Amino acid sequence: MTPSVVETVEELDDALTPSRLAMSPVAYVPTMGAMHDGHAALLRTARTLGDVVVASIFVNPTQFGPDEDYGRYPRTLDADLARCEKEGVDVVFVPSADQMYPFGTAGGPTVDPGDRGVVLEGVSRPTHFRGVLSVVCKLLSIVRPARAVFGEKDYQQLVLIRDMVRTFFLPVEIVGVPIVREPDGLALSSRNAYLTEEERRQALVLSRALYAGRDAAGSGAAAVVQAARAELDTVPEVGVDYLALTDPSLDAPPHRGEARLLVAAQVGATRLIDNVGLTLDAGGVD
Repeated sequence: MTPSVVETVEELDDALTPSRLAMSPVAYVPTMGAMHDGHAALLRTARTLGDVVVASIFVNPTQFGPDEDYGRYPRTLDADLARCEKEGVDVVFVPSADQMYPFGTAGGPTVDPGDRGVVLEGVSRPTHFRGVLSVVCKLLSIVRPARAVFGEKDYQQLVLIRDMVRTFFLPVEIVGVPIVREPDGLALSSRNAYLTEEERRQALVLSRALYAGRDAAGSGAAAVVQAARAELDTVPEVGVDYLALTDPSLDAPPHRGEARLLVAAQVGATRLIDNVGLTLDAGGVD
């Protein structure tokens, strides 16, 4: 079935009115387009969570810093719509910046990400999460889904969106979907399209480092970081921004139990992020 493609809030309301009247739950996947198999996994998950599936495609200008890649971010609308059709999406919302920011991108209220938004990605990209949360809050208010689906590759983003939903009592369940990887371990990302063949080979060190850290989890937190760092050091061309081991809520360094190991790095002109969940052995004492 070909999805309905709408560009305004009014058109979206018209498209969803029959579902709302029938009390059919809506599952929603917000994207910036340039869809790959990771997005397909989100759409397939949404298909299991709602009677109606809505996807949005919007390259949000406020989450890009002044020296970042907003202008060259991949825009592949025709291919994205074909993928949405393949995955059974019912409605695709493709708003303009004017539709999403009626007061302009520099005006109007915004959402402060709080303390968890100024660490990790927030250090190198201080305005990023304010832009992300502000646009996600708008989109959730427009679509009004029962469930919204996000990928775990942007793990800090996922945590902050859940924080926002709890803080503002938004009536939506946030569902996380595990990272989808290439067979060689590279996490799928729209920005992978920027990589040269050699840079792509170099980028594989990120997942190798995360796996090395996970394999060392039985020996404690320090061993996890040491193993991951040692692997990263084997490819000096990759400029590591951060390597961090934290609890799942990003609050504190863990000593045992569930944890998350996150990395961000510059590969050529492209900034990539990745992460992995792990369980620190209770017997591992640092």
